Amino acid sequence: MNNLFYHRLLESGVNADHIIRFAFDSADDLYMIDESLIKIEKEKRRVDPEKFMAYIRSKVVGEGMYYLLLDEIQMLDCFEAVLNGYLCKDNMDVFVTGSNAKLLSKDIATEFAGRKDEVHMYPLSFAEFMTIYNGDKYMGLPEYMLYGGIPLVVLREGANDKAIALQNLFDEIYIRDITERNRVKNVAELEDLLNILSSSIGSLTNPEN
Repeated sequence: MNNLFYHRLLESGVNADHIIRFAFDSADDLYMIDESLIKIEKEKRRVDPEKFMAYIRSKVVGEGMYYLLLDEIQMLDCFEAVLNGYLCKDNMDVFVTGSNAKLLSKDIATEFAGRKDEVHMYPLSFAEFMTIYNGDKYMGLPEYMLYGGIPLVVLREGANDKAIALQNLFDEIYIRDITERNRVKNVAELEDLLNILSSSIGSLTNPEN
């Protein structure tokens, strides 16, 4: 999504030096503001907002509109206050991408009510899947039903690579976000429950049991 925004801005005539991209999970980007991804992980903290804002000030040096493309903003400390500050500026337009549970919370929706537009990303439809699948629809349908339409998975070659990509998405996105958002302590039991439900698709399920 971040790349789509970037290329769309370029195609619409925006100068590259007026587009500021920053990914808070990128070691290279963090290095530019004198932060270390390893230290942040070890110290269990978030990125210093003062360092980040100083970096942005050094980039906004001319006239005209500037576009901030920020990825995984939840890794920035006090990111709500930082974003609110940028939203008040007439010469800045902010695009935020991410999948973390923090960004999905009702508190965030309330914080930026009336000043945001949400864009939800969905998996490829079967018709979209077939535009890049090397084969006919009779071969494509079983694969689509087995692996789904997530672009990251669709573009992988071979069954093993696709299975690994799906497992990583499940562990790093879905499981992690559910446990963080709901403060789940017994992750093993949650995983067992998900395995049971996944193996019973199409069957009646009693949530009390």
